[in-house]
Formats: sequence, structure tokens, C-alpha cells
Amino acid sequence: MNATLEEIASRIRAARSAAILTHMRPDGDAFGCALALSAALDALGIPNRVCDESDIPSNLAFLEGTEKIQKELPPDAELYIAVDSSDEQRLGALADAFRAAAKKHDTINIDHHVSNTRFAKYNFVRDCSANCMNILALIEALGAPLDKKTANYLLLGLLTDSGNFSHDDVTEETFLAAAKLVRAGADVASLNNDLFRRQPRARAEMYAEVMGRIRWLLDDRLAVILISLDTMKKFGADNGMTEGFVDFPLMVDTVEVSASVMEVKKGQYKISLRSKKYADVNKIAGVYGGGGHVRAAGCMLFGEPEEVIDRLSYTVSQYL
Repeated sequence: MNATLEEIASRIRAARSAAILTHMRPDGDAFGCALALSAALDALGIPNRVCDESDIPSNLAFLEGTEKIQKELPPDAELYIAVDSSDEQRLGALADAFRAAAKKHDTINIDHHVSNTRFAKYNFVRDCSANCMNILALIEALGAPLDKKTANYLLLGLLTDSGNFSHDDVTEETFLAAAKLVRAGADVASLNNDLFRRQPRARAEMYAEVMGRIRWLLDDRLAVILISLDTMKKFGADNGMTEGFVDFPLMVDTVEVSASVMEVKKGQYKISLRSKKYADVNKIAGVYGGGGHVRAAGCMLFGEPEEVIDRLSYTVSQYL
């Protein structure tokens, strides 16, 4: 059922323990939400664990507190809280454990993706620049303190999911939330440096190689980058090193949709989609069981790489 943040806050305050989990291949908003909520529960004296199936991506290794993230979901928590995850499948290896927990315990889903399936007992889904904005409102509803560490977690998510305040879903509320976080001590300059202004040499070299092979399709309205497992191995890369790759082709005047086709394993590709002005990539991803936002979404495709690109190109052509 849908619930208000006040109702969810009341349920959390009554819990004797909680597990907080987020989606596989986590980004800044995912970890920002989870770690900020964990810090709030710590302040309220509620024992909790943060769980995610993935290794810490290299681009977020600077984060304080990542050492507390565990890969297995505790079976004995009183409350299970999923953040920034549009459906159970996005929880990856933790999805089955979450479903099993839901048979005996209350579950909560707090998210901002328009494609969210309302998969928990209590659901709060509100479309906004970053889910960290929803978590900020929840922390306020909980009456938990907003200290510098928590503010930094939340601003991390806001910066990453808003494209550093450049996406078309950025509103007055986005900036008001950012101002509140800065007032609480969030360090904008340090976060910008860690997120956007430094990288290992291997990433720079990989970036140059991948962008040198951009496919220009549909009269240059679609740009596709292919990131193979061989390329990942060549540069010793993890998923974190490819963060932001899909955004570069959108800088080309004619491009409306940019797609990253990343090989996960032989025959399986993670598709990340971005659009500039009018194409609804949430609907494009939805054709293949994925989803996300109007301007940013993702899905999985299976097959040989050229077949995957051909199928994706045809689907995109239907929305241009």
C-alpha cells in the first residue's frame, strides 16, 4: 500500500532493528540514501545494517562508512527498508531474501523512479531529482539530527542523480534541499572533486578508447557505446570506472538518445539510456522489462552484441 513519510517514520521509530538495502551496481544516490538513513537510525538508537550485493564501486570508495555495508541480508531484522530501487529484481542477489523477509516482517520501499512497482508493504514513491531528497524528508519526519556526515551522504546522491544540477527534473525544491544540506555542513567542493574532477589514469585511457568507437545511428540521433568484458579487463576496470560514460555522447548536437551497452557476461548486456529533450527512455527500457526515469533508464538485453545493438536501435527509432 502507499504510505506517507509520517506513517513510515512512525513504523521505523517503533522498530527494534532494521535492515536497509539498495539496488545492485549502486550509484551515489543508492549509497547516499542507505548510508544517510543508517546514520539517522544510529542517532535514534535503532540497530541497523546496510546491505547490497555488490562490491563498493571504485568511484565511491572515498565514502566514509562503506565498510559497514554487508552483502547478505540479516534474517532477523524487524523491518526491511529498500531505498532507490524501482522493483525487487533491482535488489539482485538480495531479492529472494527480501521476499522471504516480507512473509514475516514489514517491508518499506522509498523511491523516486516513475517505474516503481510498489513492491513493499509500505510504499512511498515520489518522482524528484534524487531519492536522497525523499530520504532527507524522511529523516526530518523521524526527528533525527542532520549532521555533517549525513548531509554529505545526501548531497552525494543529489549531485550524482541530478547530473550536478543539470537535468531537466531539477526544480526549486532541488536547490532548497541542497541549501539545507550545505547549511548542515555538507562540503560541496570536496564532493565535486571526489565525484567529477579526479580519476585514475586507467579510466582516462579507457574513456578515450570507448569514446573513439561511438556508433552513430538513426541519422546521428542515437549514439551507442559498447563496453566489452575484454575492455574492462584490459584496463582493470569495475562498474564504477564507467560511471558517466553514457552522458558524453549527449553533448553532440544531433544526439537525442545515448546508450551504453555494457557486457555483464557472455550474451548478457546492461543497457543504460539517457535522452536530451523529448525521448522517453523509461518507455524504451520498459519494452525490455526495465525502467527508471523519462531522461535516464536502464534494462538488460541478451544475445550477440550486434544483435543487441540492432534491437535497441529499432526500439529507440519508435520513440524519436
